[in-house]
This record gives sequence, C-alpha cells and structure tokens, in this order.
Amino acid sequence: MTYKAEIPYGAYWSTPFARWQGSLAHLHSIEFGAHVAKLEMAKRKIDPTAFDYGVLGFSVPQKHSFYGLPWLMGMAGAPQAGGPTMMQACATGVRTLLAATQEIECGMATTALAINCDRTSNGPHLYYPNPRGPGGTGAAEDWVMESFNRDPLGDHAMLQTAENVAAKHGITTAEQHELVLRREEQYRMSLANDSAFLKRFMSLPFEVPTANYQKIANSLAGDEGVSHSTPEGLAKLRPVRPGGCVTFGGQTHPADGNAAIVVTTRERARELSADPKIAVRLHGFGLARAALAYMPEAMLPAALRALDQAGRKISEMTAIKTHNPFAVNDLFFAKQTGCDLKAMNNYGCSLVWGHPQAPMGTRSVIELIEELALRGGGFGLFTGCAAGDTAMAVVLEVGDAR
Repeated sequence: MTYKAEIPYGAYWSTPFARWQGSLAHLHSIEFGAHVAKLEMAKRKIDPTAFDYGVLGFSVPQKHSFYGLPWLMGMAGAPQAGGPTMMQACATGVRTLLAATQEIECGMATTALAINCDRTSNGPHLYYPNPRGPGGTGAAEDWVMESFNRDPLGDHAMLQTAENVAAKHGITTAEQHELVLRREEQYRMSLANDSAFLKRFMSLPFEVPTANYQKIANSLAGDEGVSHSTPEGLAKLRPVRPGGCVTFGGQTHPADGNAAIVVTTRERARELSADPKIAVRLHGFGLARAALAYMPEAMLPAALRALDQAGRKISEMTAIKTHNPFAVNDLFFAKQTGCDLKAMNNYGCSLVWGHPQAPMGTRSVIELIEELALRGGGFGLFTGCAAGDTAMAVVLEVGDAR
C-alpha cells in the first residue's frame, strides 16, 4: 500500500551520538531535543507554527517528562501542537513514525513531528514507596542498568537473547568479529569527503550547549566514542559470559542523542522538501514479537510484515538498514533472508555509532532515505529489535515526486 503521509525530503535531522558519560551527558534529553529541533527547523526554514501534531519518544525518563510532547513542542516554538509521548525501547523510532503517519492518514493532522531523544548517561535512580514493606521501606531501581541486565518476564539480560539466537543458529564469535570489521568499514563511508554523508542530515561541527543553553560547552566533529577495531584486537577478546560467544567487540555501546522526522501530507511535503522533485513515500509497517529471550529473531517477522503491507519482496529492496545491538542480529537476518550481509547497513548502523535507544531507529530511517537518494531512488527497509523480544520495521520509497 501507499500511505497518504509523506516525509518531505531533507525535513529531518540527527545530532551526533556520543558514548554514554561523554560530551552530551550533562544535557536533559527533552530540553536538548527541543533545543536542536528549534535550530534545525530554522536551518530548513520550517515554521514551527505549521505543526498541528507531534509525537515524542524516549525510553529513559527525565525530570518533568510527565509533560512530554507538549512541553517539548512549546520549547521548540510550536506551543499550538499537542500529541502523545511513547516508549517502546529501541523500536520507539519506528513507533513514533507510525503514530505520526496514522494521524495524517486519518485526517486528524496535516503536519507532524516525530521526535525521539534519550540520554542513557546518568540514568534515574527510582524509589517506589511501599507502606506495607518492612518498616515502610520500598523498592529501588536503577532504570538504565537494571533494564539492560534483567528482563523481568524471563529474568535474563539482553545479552542472553543474543547468546540464545547464536546458539540456535550456529553463529560463531569469528563470524561476529568479521562482521564488526565490515560494519566499521561501512561507517567510514559516511566520514569520506569531510563527513559529506553525515552532513546531509547532521549539523557538523556540532556545537554542544551548556546545561542552561546560554553558551557553547564544546564542539563535536561527529559521533563520539566510535570504536576502531582490528582483527588482532577483536581476536584477543573473550566472550562476556563463560561458555558464550558474544564479546564486547560484537555488541554496541549505550549513547546519548536525539533525532527527528517531519511527516505531512503529499501536497505539504512538496513545500517543505529540500528538493521538491524528490518524494519519500511510506509503504508498510510491521510489528512482531519473538519467543521469550530470543529478541534478535523478532526483526525478521517484523520486516516480513512491513514488506507484505508494502506489497514488496525483500529482493526488491535497494537498501536495507537494521538495528543491530549485537552482530548476531545481522548474521541471523542474512542467513534467514539470503540478503547480502556485506551490503546491508551502508554508511553506518547502531552497532557502530551507538545505542541511545529511542532516536536510534529515527537516525537509521534518515540514513536509509539518504542512501536511497544517493542511489537515485528505490525501495528501502529498516527493521530492528527491542526489549521484550519485539521489533518494528518500515518500508519506504525514495522516488520522483509526481
């Protein structure tokens, strides 16, 4: 199918992603998201008052996040726009894109902003009162660390899901390390010619504000904390878990950052597009859930559902991007679909540039659009897993506006 809603070409942006406890660790993620949105809309000559809807996605609560999307849009100069705040772990980026698309599709809005932000740094330490506890004591939770390390449904860490899939499908450490080297090589494509690819959607050098947004704290030339692996260095790494196969080299790192995509009507898309001759059409979305503790497997049925709704085959995809918190994800996906493992994820992916959760999928979709534009158009697929053994996927097309 083809949705009525479109993404105006170029009406999207992402910050660089910084490894946790790095250069973005001092910034409140929602305030930072609004700050960047205001600057990027001005750069693209997008009037904030044009928005009549917004969707905010995050996975790590911040102070005052109860006020969510309306608060962010007000800070960004669009106090007239309302909308929900959503949380679906690493699938939040596609979820907010779908929510914005649905609002346009059913005629409840004309121009929407799907904006996602997260700060895994300095995650909240929460206390849940329990008046009936011994002495009235309650329970405490370290939101980020405990979420990484324990799925309460199965009492297992996310790492265990990768180990389970690797064991089931015969994926080795050597295969994972070989893929890591390829993914880092692909990321370096985005750094060529003074980061020309990244500059298609990212303001570089990126000025990092102080916490009160009154001054510039420092400047980032690009993503911060990206690893530069070697075959020798990876070979020295031992699996994180005894008897396992996943090393620290074969998985991503937590990060901070934000990203956003404008979604609007077909007519309005021409007005907001950086190039009115290019159309970015949405054709299919997919949601799926794998068996308990097999999270990486979920990306396959999510992709197949998105492709089915789009009426397309995976062989028709000009470009494919995945969320790969573990190298296992891509190895599994390629083995199941027959896709060229080395051709997926050109210009970068979350395995390399990091894992700020909610904005991760948004940046991946943006990079997918830009890769398709460089290739002269075509269909693209993004799919990625999320906590709770779920996944979401989207199929889109970059082509001539008509």
